[in-house]
Amino acid sequence: MPSFDVVSEVDRQELRNAVDQAQRELDNRFDFKNTDSSIEQKELVLTLRTSSEDRLRALKVLLEEKFVKRGLSLKGIEWGKVEQASGESVRQVVTVQVGISSDKAREINKLIKEKGPKGISSQTQGDQVRVTGKKRDDLQAVIALLKSQDLGVPLQFENFRD
Repeated sequence: MPSFDVVSEVDRQELRNAVDQAQRELDNRFDFKNTDSSIEQKELVLTLRTSSEDRLRALKVLLEEKFVKRGLSLKGIEWGKVEQASGESVRQVVTVQVGISSDKAREINKLIKEKGPKGISSQTQGDQVRVTGKKRDDLQAVIALLKSQDLGVPLQFENFRD
């Protein structure tokens, strides 16, 4: 029986490349001179540090541009609140979401059940959703349906088996 998995992943190498490119541009841009601006990465958590909130907004735009250029979805980014750091500086913690939460998985299952073709079933398996059906065309219709919806998380479709 044909099936595929709906997952929400991020290419960690592309994430590292985007952060490195943003940091390099940050070091060279005139508007960031003498602001002690930096981007630190620990796995899927980024910490933005700079001298003021307007510089932080510019840093955020710079990071988003690099994400888009590297093909990373902005849907999977959770921006933390802006915190006052030591002295006059500010920082913001940015988390890159990976995996489909149980609430989103329920929402995807409900959507497939309501709007998907007849004979399609889906179940949650950890942080992914497995979709099965009798016809390949029905599964492709489900992929098109999920792509057309804005679920708030970046979705990838993999492990397609006939």
